[in-house]
Amino acid sequence: MKVKECKLEVFNRAPEKKFNLGDRPKENQLVKQGLDEETVIREARRCLGSNRCESCNLCQLLCPDLAIIRNEETEELEVDLDLCKRCGICAFVCPKGAIQMVAEV
Repeated sequence: MKVKECKLEVFNRAPEKKFNLGDRPKENQLVKQGLDEETVIREARRCLGSNRCESCNLCQLLCPDLAIIRNEETEELEVDLDLCKRCGICAFVCPKGAIQMVAEV
């Protein structure tokens, strides 16, 4: 029986917008973003159905091979495929499903 190799795919989260304190609305002031319907739907899907990494570091803490590292430049978690034995623990423990074991063809 031939075992298929698996590769890991990590879906990193999008960069967050930064706001200045001066841009904050005053108390009881209605916030109007001016988003069109398409943008609202896209943002709702992003927030509610996101499988993006939220950097909880659970995968990194539970990796028996210490194969998950944080890239110093991008601050994103990455898998060192030279160290990874593809046990799937990281994919199993990820609360967002951001890591998936995908069969290579």
